Amino acid sequence: MSVVKELEQYVVSIPDFPKPGIIFRDVTSILQDPDGLKLSIHELMHLLEDTEFDVIAGTESRGFLFGMPLAYNKRKGFVPIRKKGKLPRETVSQEYDLEYGTATIEMHKDAIFPGQRVVLVDDLLATGGTAKAAIELIEKLGGKVVKAIFVMELAGLNGREKLAGYDVESVIVYPGK
Repeated sequence: MSVVKELEQYVVSIPDFPKPGIIFRDVTSILQDPDGLKLSIHELMHLLEDTEFDVIAGTESRGFLFGMPLAYNKRKGFVPIRKKGKLPRETVSQEYDLEYGTATIEMHKDAIFPGQRVVLVDDLLATGGTAKAAIELIEKLGGKVVKAIFVMELAGLNGREKLAGYDVESVIVYPGK
């Protein structure tokens, strides 16, 4: 049995949530189980084996949960990308489209330095909107996103297309939505 299959076993799939025809993939079941959590971090670390980078950035909030142990294990700093209004110092922001409206994420203005090589981490790649906004935010400060990694990817939502030109990898790829 492959490691990916093993990690998939920790994901609880909930049919028809949030609406009929959708299968919700719940990453919290990975976090709740010590073996699932260890395996997820191990697999994300594996995705970074041949990647040279300076810092890890993670989007609120699950990107924090997976990005922090990676930063710790790789002896790199961690940059939180948060929802608007949550950071105390001067920030840069990036607005992006949601299914029904827009949202804004922010990062401290001094979090990324020009030329820094950044790995972006999140739990899920779906439509790619949040990840693309995070990449644009990093690039506003002169950072270079060298890789974007995810625990899970819903390939049927075509998020990878929004991230064309970037090195994108996911531990688990589900073919549907």
